[in-house]
Amino acid sequence: MISGAHVVLHSQDAEADRAFIRDVLGFPGVDAGGGWLIFQLPPAEVAVHPADGPPRHELFLMCDDLDSQLDEFRARGVEITRPIGEQRWGRLTAIGLPSGAELPLYEPLHPVAHGR
Repeated sequence: MISGAHVVLHSQDAEADRAFIRDVLGFPGVDAGGGWLIFQLPPAEVAVHPADGPPRHELFLMCDDLDSQLDEFRARGVEITRPIGEQRWGRLTAIGLPSGAELPLYEPLHPVAHGR
């Protein structure tokens, strides 16, 4: 039986991005040894989209109220790296991680699978 999913983010500055996930996003976690942090994620879902090119994988964080979440992030000094885009399926933006990578964030307008 599948008991969970493990998401891996590859980073140019793993230590700074781990601190961001712990301190700014507030995700609880465990130290798997030697400072290697593994974080608990909020409820998750998986979708499979058709691809014209090679397969790829994406991670999006979801929130119930994008505007309020962005206000909270701005108050904590988090860089918003994309303007909000209104999509048929949701309101989409992204935040910057300390490593310079982007982490997409959206407010879904579609039905969600994780029981909200």
